Order: sequence, then structure tokens, then C-alpha cells
Amino acid sequence: MRSYVSEFVGTALLLAIVAGSGFMGESLGAGNAAVALLGNSIATGAGLYALITLLGPISGAHFNPVVTLMFWKLGHLDLKKMWGYWACQFAGAICGIWLTHLMFSLPIIQESTKVRTGLGIWASEFISTLVLLAVIHIGDKEAKDRVPMLVALTVTAGYWFTSSTFFANPAVALARSFTNTFVGIAPGDVLGFVIAEVLAAIVMVGLFCRSKKLP
Repeated sequence: MRSYVSEFVGTALLLAIVAGSGFMGESLGAGNAAVALLGNSIATGAGLYALITLLGPISGAHFNPVVTLMFWKLGHLDLKKMWGYWACQFAGAICGIWLTHLMFSLPIIQESTKVRTGLGIWASEFISTLVLLAVIHIGDKEAKDRVPMLVALTVTAGYWFTSSTFFANPAVALARSFTNTFVGIAPGDVLGFVIAEVLAAIVMVGLFCRSKKLP
């Protein structure tokens, strides 16, 4: 049960960090998108480092369905736990968005109008997800004690070198459709992101992750 709570709380806090820092950056930057993105990326990277360091020993600090899928493929958890993690991640992500709205006195229930679509964006999400999974997979084998830093720095950089700003997470993509703030994504555009992310995960687990004996 502790691992499920960890995944729920960790994912909720991650989305609160993403959405809250995006809203704060846009507000304090007086609409300057570069300033907002800078604040957003730094806060997300810092928050991820803390969350992974603290919650990693409890649940592995996946906070991401495709990361959980990869670790299931590697034999680190069984099918039942994978489904449980997925439920906690999606529920936690949405709750994190609602928590942000509460903190900033915004309407709790929202729907984003921010368009994020097109071949370049989808390619960006495919590449972003491959990069994230590769960093975690290689880091877990070669530099386990540095995984929090590696993931945090990768995501911070990813905000700036990808056109999609490095969602790389189906739970994040869905949850961000529930906020009409700086980090939002129109509900109709979520499917394209999720398909790209899942395809990248399939490539990663199919080609680069050697299966162990699974329950």
C-alpha cells in the first residue's frame, strides 16, 4: 500500500509543481513565454529531483505509466502492481492539477484551449519519451545513485530542446488537458501525445529491454 500511496502523492505533487510553476512564471513574467518556460523548467527539474530521491526507495518513483511499463517488462514488478501504479498515476496527476487550481484560487474544473498538435509535436513527444526511458534504463544499470539527478536534468533540458516541451508521460498529458493555464493542452490533442509516447515505450521495451521471468 505504501508504494501505491507514493505513486499517487508523487504524481500529484509533480503535476502541482508543473502547473503551479507555469502559472506563477506566466503571471510574474507578465506574459513573457520565455520567462514562464524558464521558471517552469527549473521548478520541474528541482521538484523531480526531490520527489525521486525521497520516494524512489518506496515505490521506485515512476510517476509515469510508460516508465512503469518498462520496469514491468524488466521484471521489477508484476502485472497487478503495474495496473495499480497506472491507476494511482492517472488519478494523482488529475488531483495535482486540481490542487494547483485550489492554491491559486482558480476554478477547480477547467478545460484547456491550448492547441498542441502536428507532426513535429508528435515526433517531439516520441523522441522525448525515448530519451527519458533510455536515461532511466541506462541510469538504473550504470549509475543508480544518480538517477534522480539524471532524470531531473534531462527533463529540465527537454523543456528547451523539444517542440512539445517534453511531456513524455501519458498521465501528465491527460491531466494537463484539465487546466487552461500556461501548461495546458487541448483535450482533442491529448490522443496524439499519448500515441507518440506509447509508441516510443513499445520501441524501448521491445528492442532495448531484455525480459526477465515475469509473474
